[in-house]
Amino acid sequence: MLTADDFTALWLTLQLAAFTTGILLLIGTPLAWWLAHTRWRLRFVLETLIALPLVLPPTVLGFYLLLALGPRGWVGGTMQTLGVGPLAFTFEGLVIGSVLYSLPFVVQPLQDTFQSIGRRPLEIAATLRAGPMDTFFNVVIPLARAGYVTAAMLGFAHTLGEFGVVLMIGGNIAGETRVLSIAIYDHVESLEYGQAHILAGGMLLLSFCILLTVYGLRERLRVIRL
Repeated sequence: MLTADDFTALWLTLQLAAFTTGILLLIGTPLAWWLAHTRWRLRFVLETLIALPLVLPPTVLGFYLLLALGPRGWVGGTMQTLGVGPLAFTFEGLVIGSVLYSLPFVVQPLQDTFQSIGRRPLEIAATLRAGPMDTFFNVVIPLARAGYVTAAMLGFAHTLGEFGVVLMIGGNIAGETRVLSIAIYDHVESLEYGQAHILAGGMLLLSFCILLTVYGLRERLRVIRL
C-alpha cells in the first residue's frame, strides 16, 4: 500500500509539473514566435542552446544548476545577499531546473506551429487594421491551439518523469523536494517493489494517455488538412 509520503510526493510532482508548464508557456510563446519569424543569421545558436537538454545528461545540467543556485553560486549567492536564501534544495529550485530541462519540449512545438501558420493570416489581419497584439491573440492563438495543447502536454509529461535534474538540485527532502520519480527510486532501493509498481504503473499509464492524446490530435489535424 502507498504511504502518506507517497501521496505527498504525488501532489508535489503534480504541482511542479503544473507550475513548470505554466511558466514554460509564458516564456516559450514569445521565444518561439521570435524564432519562427526572425531573420537573424545566428538564430541556430539560440535554437541549439534551447535543444541542449534533449541530449545533455540530466545530472550534468543538474550539477551546474546546483553550483549556480547554491549559497556560493552567482544566483544563490545573490539571493542570499538579498535575504531570500539559496534556491538549492527548495521547491523553487526544482521549478527553475524543470523549466530549463523541459524548455525544448514546449518551445519547439510552438515554433513549428507558428511557422506552419505562415504570414498570410497576418497580412490579412494587417489589411483590416488589426494591431500586432490584436492579431496575435485573435488570429494566431486560435490557429495555434493544437500546438499549444501539444506543447503543454509534452512539457507537463516531461516534468513528471524528471529524475536526474531534480535529484541534483533538490535532493530527497520529504514534503519539499521528494517527487514521484525519487519516491519510486527509494522504494526500489528498499526492495519495496509493490509500492514501486503502483507508482511506476500510474506514471506509465498517465504518460501513455498524454502521448496518445498528442498523437491523436496530430493525426486529426493531418486528416483535416487532407
